[in-house]
Amino acid sequence: MRLAALAGAFALVAASAIAARSGEVEIATARGPVTLAASPTRVAAYDAAAIDTLLALGVTPVGVPEKLYDPDLAAAEQGATPVGTLFEPDLEALSALAPDLIVVGGRSAPKFDAVAQVAPTIDMTISPDVAGDAKARLAAYGTLFGREAKAAELAAALDAQIAAAQAAATGKGNALIVLTNGPKISAYGRGSRFGWLHDVIGLPEARPGLAPETHGDAISFEFIAEVNPDWLIVVDRGAAVGAEGASARETLDNPLVNGTKAAKAGHVVYLDASKLYISGGGYTALSRTLAQMTAALEG
Repeated sequence: MRLAALAGAFALVAASAIAARSGEVEIATARGPVTLAASPTRVAAYDAAAIDTLLALGVTPVGVPEKLYDPDLAAAEQGATPVGTLFEPDLEALSALAPDLIVVGGRSAPKFDAVAQVAPTIDMTISPDVAGDAKARLAAYGTLFGREAKAAELAAALDAQIAAAQAAATGKGNALIVLTNGPKISAYGRGSRFGWLHDVIGLPEARPGLAPETHGDAISFEFIAEVNPDWLIVVDRGAAVGAEGASARETLDNPLVNGTKAAKAGHVVYLDASKLYISGGGYTALSRTLAQMTAALEG
């Protein structure tokens, strides 16, 4: 984890703030340090996590994808020009918008070179170190937009939420994280896109050694019954993207799952899927997930 080290980063950011405002600033990105003109005013963002964090800092992009799927990002959709999708930019619309900064990340990161032809572009992809990267992005955006104090305030709030979740998880047993996609189920462990729930909150893995793949390890109901976790943490992909088909609750409502320790104890936690699957690593998304986990563990 880089959480402790990042605290020092905010002090350095504050020390250089006055000098930075009048010219260029250097910020950390997923592709390394980048120097940019300070305080861009016309930002197009193709990453839900980036848009989430920018909104939390009071920065509203002028261009965003057509559909963001996360209800908390509705304000960005209403006030901005559509410039493509999370996966595919509309270069014509983007050029017409004339942004002075473009942000990509995650699903849109492969289009970095294409959009960089239009305006300066940064890749703010969130790695499996979700909490660490969330704070790193806060620090970077705080520096870039002259909102260091607000970024530090939000980072401190995340630290407090992490501490609360860790306290709630102490002595509560292990957990298995699963994603449902209609009738299909995948499991996620440490090093995966949802593995930070183990690393940050401190819930041990009910089944160590799961492959840290983007789409998880395909599993069966028999697997869940065999692992027999103390907690079953569920992400419903269908709910996140508005797909038709069986919900996670319907998929997991069967004798094998209902016979687990988690189900018998009422320890099946259905997290807000849009916050994990769509906006994972955004400030509000991370905050909401931590709050949900704390409430469940304390419940």
